[in-house]
Amino acid sequence: MGGRPIRTIDIHAHVIVPEAAALMGVQTAPNDPSLIAGRRFETMDEWGIDMQALSINANWYGVSDRDVAAKMMQIQNEKLAELCAKYPDRFVAFASVALQFPDLAAVQLEEGVKKYSLRGAAIGGHVNGDELSAPKFDPFWKKAEELGCLIFMHPQGIPEMEKRLAGKGGLTNVIGNPLETTIFLEHLIFEGTLDRFPGLKICAAHGGGYLPSYAARSDYGCNRFPDACKSLKKRPTEYLRQLYFDSMVFTPEGLRHLVAETGVSQIMIGTDYPFPWSTTTVDHVLNTAGLSDADKRAILGENAARLLKIT
Repeated sequence: MGGRPIRTIDIHAHVIVPEAAALMGVQTAPNDPSLIAGRRFETMDEWGIDMQALSINANWYGVSDRDVAAKMMQIQNEKLAELCAKYPDRFVAFASVALQFPDLAAVQLEEGVKKYSLRGAAIGGHVNGDELSAPKFDPFWKKAEELGCLIFMHPQGIPEMEKRLAGKGGLTNVIGNPLETTIFLEHLIFEGTLDRFPGLKICAAHGGGYLPSYAARSDYGCNRFPDACKSLKKRPTEYLRQLYFDSMVFTPEGLRHLVAETGVSQIMIGTDYPFPWSTTTVDHVLNTAGLSDADKRAILGENAARLLKIT
């Protein structure tokens, strides 16, 4: 691109560790595409993906036994580290952390980064209904800021919305996932988490949900309800420039708009592998009008390489 090689890095790619899943009574089929196997590499090559940043969906927040949660996270992080060591040109990974125990999660994050050479952590959008902007989660956010690592947030669903989203259309995913991401980000803004920890590096899956497309309403909301915003250090839309997003917005116009709202430096490609959402992720960037060669290089890999410390 512009006479320079591009290393494409997928920020949003899932994996399963069967040994950890078994502790929750979940059995993994031998042909599950979330496993690391030859077909994954073939698909990556077909899609033009050089590297994946592996993450495990945080479905363990309901584990109430601290020792069991600690064992699960240790197994997952050890296995992730082994995969990255075995395939260093293809994988980096995010640590798993037990955020239902925030102090433990902070320890697991530090261990993941310093002991296992993982590049941050993957988290859900809430913990058993508690917003991650609650003060009890500050030890985790403080550690993430201290380490300077990336936190990848992936929604886990909104249980209290299941009745409203039931029926046709797969709405629990199609609407529910980006809605949860939007709620997560808005709470971090309005409850002051991003002010308390301005050095945080957070990447929100699925293009940040609905927030980048309707963020100006938050600014106008501060005009309408000034008491709700008086503790903020800047306008709500300005926080978009300190957050990061994957490119899963599906159309050239969607990507153009995301760039306009957040800045090209805040966006990285994401496929949601192995789920069939984005088989043309690289082409999506290459074919979006108005992006310079430098813009395309940044989104396809340079931003992720910087944030994930890939040399």
